[in-house]
Amino acid sequence: MTPESAPPHEPQRPPLPTGLRRTTARLPVHMFRAGLGPLFRGRLLLLVHTGRTTGLPRRTVIEVVESATVDGRRTWTVASGLGPEADWYLDLLRTPHATVQAGRRFHAVTAHVLPAEEGGELMARYAPRRPRAARRLCAFIGLPADGSTAGYRRAGESVPFVRLVESTGPRR
Repeated sequence: MTPESAPPHEPQRPPLPTGLRRTTARLPVHMFRAGLGPLFRGRLLLLVHTGRTTGLPRRTVIEVVESATVDGRRTWTVASGLGPEADWYLDLLRTPHATVQAGRRFHAVTAHVLPAEEGGELMARYAPRRPRAARRLCAFIGLPADGSTAGYRRAGESVPFVRLVESTGPRR
């Protein structure tokens, strides 16, 4: 088997946080709700999505990997560091319409799951901009990344990426 045809490394994703780790992980949600979203300077978004089981609104803070404006619409690309089992990711698969809070502004969005190849390219572009965050993400989810562009590209192919595209409807 050649290195090119070798199966991708299966990540060893950490367990979902519980107890104090979960409380600490949820602090940014409360900061957004208290109007402190601008402190995150666009690196984090508050995602308000619909729970797939309960149908109730759920809130999760996620890191922005890339943002852009395409055809007059804002887009934010985010990664599921906990993999395809993360609740917010599964919720968006069921109901792709959601709202994001960026700073103090709310935007209606539609979620689009990106193919693995595009995820690899995103990770390869993200790593030079945020080298410590990229190394920590790879270590956190158990993906080998040797610091090279090709290594980050391979790692990015194992991470689910979602592009949140602003809807054209009225904003909240």
